[in-house]
Amino acid sequence: MNIVILSRNAHLYSTQRLVEEGEKRNHRVEVIDPLKCDLIIESEKPTIFYKDRYLDYVDAVIPRIGASVTFFGCAVVRQFEMMNVFATVTSDAIIRSRDKLRSFQRLSKAGIGMPKTVFTNYSRDVEEVIEHVGGTPVIIKLLEGTQGLGVVLCETKNAAESVLEAFNGLQARVVVQEYIAEAKGADLRALVVDGKVVGAMKRQGKEGEFRSNLHRGGSADYYELNDHEKKVALRASRALKLGVCGVDMLQSDRGPLLLEVNSTPGLEGIEGATAANIAGDIITYIERNRKR
Repeated sequence: MNIVILSRNAHLYSTQRLVEEGEKRNHRVEVIDPLKCDLIIESEKPTIFYKDRYLDYVDAVIPRIGASVTFFGCAVVRQFEMMNVFATVTSDAIIRSRDKLRSFQRLSKAGIGMPKTVFTNYSRDVEEVIEHVGGTPVIIKLLEGTQGLGVVLCETKNAAESVLEAFNGLQARVVVQEYIAEAKGADLRALVVDGKVVGAMKRQGKEGEFRSNLHRGGSADYYELNDHEKKVALRASRALKLGVCGVDMLQSDRGPLLLEVNSTPGLEGIEGATAANIAGDIITYIERNRKR
């Protein structure tokens, strides 16, 4: 089978592991930079030209597209879909998951518990926005933020109002969420592949840091999800129609609360914490679907 990994960096851990597992199963695996693809749109014959060749031999594609190249990266994935190439994550699903507001709305409709969240159109009544989530402390998040960037904890009303006014002045879209104190700077990451939880870890922020992202110095350990946490992870993946995703949750006094769903989750942290072969699970997912 010919498998393409859409990635701008062939040396990243996740990309290398997918190549390793694919080649171990005797597949031909290529890493292709989506930004170097030309999309040729023609009646009944969509094609992709990359460097010196047409990519008309590809059987499956694994999108590893960063947030900064979502628009063109998803256009490349969509072109492969038009060529009847199987994608582990569809272009529409990536776009849904990258739009935090849209994904929160879909997840809410699916009945999934989340921290209380408010979004407004640059409201000048910031005091009312803060009250909608139960008062301070609150979390303020940029809609386009990733890896913990653009996330601010405001412990006082004055601080929250100042941050909201600053973001509003910059016309930066944000959401305001209630702060879950009992989580104590930790969260859960569940990795879902083809409707199954294949690994989970508990991430703990470094001392004095409320964000648990590994990129910000957090640590990760193996974690066994309970039934409720598994149900949340699987319902979230179904709600956003993601074949592969990372589901982030907080442990709260009212049960697991969903924080975010990542359509291109990194594999290094969770494979290291769980010793699970998640890259292999993704290759198996491709093999299962190509046989249908």
